[in-house]
Amino acid sequence: MHTAMTESVTLLKADELGRIERVERDGVLLIRRDIGAARWWARWFARRAAAREARALARLDGIDGVPRLLAWDGRVLERSYMAGQPMQLGKPLGAAYYRDALRLLAVLHRRGIVHNDLAKEPNWLVREDGSPGLVDFQIAWTRGRRGALFRLLAREDLRHLLKHKRTYAAERLSARQRAILARPAAHSRLWRATGKRLYKLIARRIFGYWDNEGQGRIRR
Repeated sequence: MHTAMTESVTLLKADELGRIERVERDGVLLIRRDIGAARWWARWFARRAAAREARALARLDGIDGVPRLLAWDGRVLERSYMAGQPMQLGKPLGAAYYRDALRLLAVLHRRGIVHNDLAKEPNWLVREDGSPGLVDFQIAWTRGRRGALFRLLAREDLRHLLKHKRTYAAERLSARQRAILARPAAHSRLWRATGKRLYKLIARRIFGYWDNEGQGRIRR
């Protein structure tokens, strides 16, 4: 005799790219991304982004500080839930958080993954034990090859972490870390001068995203 599963769902975000829900299934929390709810014109991009996240999480399986991939069927992605606060709420001040965050980034890069979206504070978690966590791998580098472009992007992952450290714990920056912050990569300088304004316009007007909020909007 089979026992029916019990499931309760809390909507976290609904926008042009679909729905993100927190699901409690038989007492276990998980996060579900449903791209079937995406707008028709955004569905191809939403599927690509979810597939990229699934590849990244599969490659990072077993790493503490990264969600576990539970399921991906081409429409619905499920990953494990990590309890904690986004960085802008947790405001990490201690040296241990940034030391562990540097180690977490190093593990990602050894696995051939670059996050590519670490400027957003909501993608960094301050977990319940004070340790760092990373979420949202939709635009991650997942090719695994470690050529010149990989190294450039990996350095930007590091710079974004150090920028957050400068915001919350500037006195803990080492001389080497200050030097890294003082020398942004050429493509980063070009992005700030050209594409960043267009990105913000699209993110805000079309997808409803706002800097340092990470909540998006609930589409009616």
